[in-house]
Amino acid sequence: MEIQVLGPLRAAVDGKTIVPTAGKPRQVFALLALYCGRVMPVSTLMEEVWRADLPPSAMTTLQTYIMQLRRCIGAALGPGTPGAEKHVLATGHGGYLLQVPAESVDVNVYELLVAEGQQAFDRGEDERAARCFRQALALWRGPALVDVRLGPVLQIEAMRLEESRLVTVERRIDADLRLGRHTELLVELTELIARHPHHEGLHAQAMLTLYRSGRQASALDVYRRVRTRLVEELGVEPAPQLQRMHQAMLAVDPALDVAAGPRRGSTFDRYAA
Repeated sequence: MEIQVLGPLRAAVDGKTIVPTAGKPRQVFALLALYCGRVMPVSTLMEEVWRADLPPSAMTTLQTYIMQLRRCIGAALGPGTPGAEKHVLATGHGGYLLQVPAESVDVNVYELLVAEGQQAFDRGEDERAARCFRQALALWRGPALVDVRLGPVLQIEAMRLEESRLVTVERRIDADLRLGRHTELLVELTELIARHPHHEGLHAQAMLTLYRSGRQASALDVYRRVRTRLVEELGVEPAPQLQRMHQAMLAVDPALDVAAGPRRGSTFDRYAA
């Protein structure tokens, strides 16, 4: 079985889809897939589907959704494995669980690659870190669960995954910057700071990329624009790290160069106190 949640919801057995078309059973399946191998309590499934407005028939309706999901799984598995659908989508103590290998769900592979990349990054193994982060990000096919109706539980999960995705992008850029790939990052970072106008870490990376590309004035302009935005829209000054990087660029600090800069740590924390 192969399940994908990092983008549109996809799940198939030997090429045969097992994802239901109806909205609420899709929610149930998505939640079970995100927590595969663990019992998802009935109360959590109900909260996801109906929030606090539980109909009198909620328990019966949820059991119907489980039956529909098992029917989809059984049809995909074929007649040679009678009853196997109840093993794949099993009843546990107080809930249900999807019993599939963790690596069959893309989010689990993604998180393993991110963890491996972070370990390499912390050790200063920048090439390996950048490679792991790229492989992790390549699993994304759009916003997480983009075609699934999100209740309160899935909403939190989708937000967590999107934040993780952005952090992974930032870490991958950090690794690339430590490898001296600043020229290749210019276009990507220009787009990223446009999409995330208050993200100071990305702005620090854009400033450093421009500075190392011989565009000191453009780097200083990035700082000016983000500072104006933060002050006018949020009423705050840039973080001390960003302010110190700005001062370092004005002073042409040699520590900003690839060879002289630190081999570990993020771009944003380069000038941490």
